Amino acid sequence: MYVKTAFPPLPPLPEVNLHQVLFGRPDQADWPEYIINIEEKTGRKRTFKELQKRVALGATALGAKVADGGLGLHGDGDEMIGLLGDNSIDYIDIVLSLLVVTTPFALISTYSTRFELVHALKLTKATRLFVDVKLLKNVLAAIEDPDVHITPDKIYVLSGHPVKGRKSFSQMIDVVQRKKIPLEPARPATRDTLAYLVMSSGTSGLPKAVMITHGNVISTLYQMMVVGQISEGFGSSRHQKDIKPITLAVLPMFHSYGLHVYILRATLFPATYILMERWSTTQYLKAIAKYRPTHLSLIPSAVHQLVNHPDIKTTDMSSIVFVGSGAAYLPPELAGRMSGLLPTSSELSQGYGLSECTIAAMTRPFEGMLGMGAPPPYTTGILLPGLEARTVRDDGTDAAPGEAGELWLRGPNVTLGYWNNPKANAETFVDGWLRTGDQFRVDEQGYFFFADRGKDTLKVSGVQVSPKEIEDVLFAHPDKLISDVTVAGVSGGRTADEKVPRAWIVLSAAGKKKGGAAVVKALEAWHEESLSKYKWLRGGIEIVKEIPKTPTGKTMRRVLQERYETRAAKGKKARAKL
Repeated sequence: MYVKTAFPPLPPLPEVNLHQVLFGRPDQADWPEYIINIEEKTGRKRTFKELQKRVALGATALGAKVADGGLGLHGDGDEMIGLLGDNSIDYIDIVLSLLVVTTPFALISTYSTRFELVHALKLTKATRLFVDVKLLKNVLAAIEDPDVHITPDKIYVLSGHPVKGRKSFSQMIDVVQRKKIPLEPARPATRDTLAYLVMSSGTSGLPKAVMITHGNVISTLYQMMVVGQISEGFGSSRHQKDIKPITLAVLPMFHSYGLHVYILRATLFPATYILMERWSTTQYLKAIAKYRPTHLSLIPSAVHQLVNHPDIKTTDMSSIVFVGSGAAYLPPELAGRMSGLLPTSSELSQGYGLSECTIAAMTRPFEGMLGMGAPPPYTTGILLPGLEARTVRDDGTDAAPGEAGELWLRGPNVTLGYWNNPKANAETFVDGWLRTGDQFRVDEQGYFFFADRGKDTLKVSGVQVSPKEIEDVLFAHPDKLISDVTVAGVSGGRTADEKVPRAWIVLSAAGKKKGGAAVVKALEAWHEESLSKYKWLRGGIEIVKEIPKTPTGKTMRRVLQERYETRAAKGKKARAKL
């Protein structure tokens, strides 16, 4: 099925440096001065104008000639700057400063093991690194790998206490101020000028580096502007006219979601961002009580931890007007529990996106927007401005309305592709379309409904089986026996390569009270009554303390599958000996 966005067209996209859209807009001249950033850990605060000044100084520290006291980054394609740090004011500053001097940067996860870090450095071909002090040890070990070509003198401190013999970003800025080096202007950029690399996430295989351009990000900002104009007066926006937005910025800025919400979209309207280094459920709830945020940006795993935390019942959530969930699918049961904790006038919304389309592709509209009624239950939303989509069957033909098919996307926020990976590009970017690998259904109104991640779909006896469908059935047990679940394929099919579905569950309070064995027995009976026989959990049901997830909330099914297969292999060997 072919679908075109219901929103009005995007304005013409300018061929300029992204910095000029972030900071050079006429509307910003009328803004009163306000606090834009507060570091929760250190208490550091700064205003919007102080941010502007710091970015100008940071860009000069990076781009000025070495002879003048700068780092000498030319922005001509010979440098790739690796960034490895937790959320901080310094992280924001270096991202925005590098954009000014058109020097691309690679966003690297602070959760990286040595193996993952080596892969990221080899993949991105980073020439220099800015690293938080607490991560230096891991980085210095990684660059000992013979395939990583970074010398220790190309590693600088991003955030943290001074390190003897190693320059920091703050020290570089101090040099600019002390020597009164002339400020570097924003360098020219086109829509295809590379801005940064972000690691694509997933549950299998090594990450790929997605190329995001200045034009890609500008298109997403214009999308938000158009959506904001259309949505004014609808939904939660009706209650926000006199509210000064305050957001808890806890999602990692090395991921697209955190990068855009806390940095790249932070100058669209006056708002205050409370920067939290890393996720801690207890600390997050304390921050809600202390800062009285109006907006929360979350991922499903964070929502899960919040609704199950004992302190949630005593935390005052009355200041919250909007909660956005992204990065992964939010099950309806979990969304309902979160909504029940919020004021009745607040809005909980989820969208859909992926790094290959810069950040987002869909948004859930408010009732009445675009002449549409209330969004149907469980819809992911409608296409953002400027986007087209197709849902495509396995044979390449368009799926019918209501029929699941692979989602293909086309628009200005679809990226150039993967960095130095022609094979993956040929498979994913086809004739201007991005093949997402995710399965969706679309109704006649243009509402999208998530069906499953295509690469996780199983074939049992030649018939496709959706893990998500089974998960939803288990969640729907009337006694609410589980608080989290994932389903994936394991060995045990009729052929060597056929996988059968297995479920890993986390018991809810009601489940713990009932007892593990009784819960498993109840869920076996429930799902066999609810699903066709070929969808039954022939791989069994296993109780676990938690479902492993990435820092951005995507379920790591592969980890659970490997644990199971390792145990199964050991069991076979033991039986063979007998």
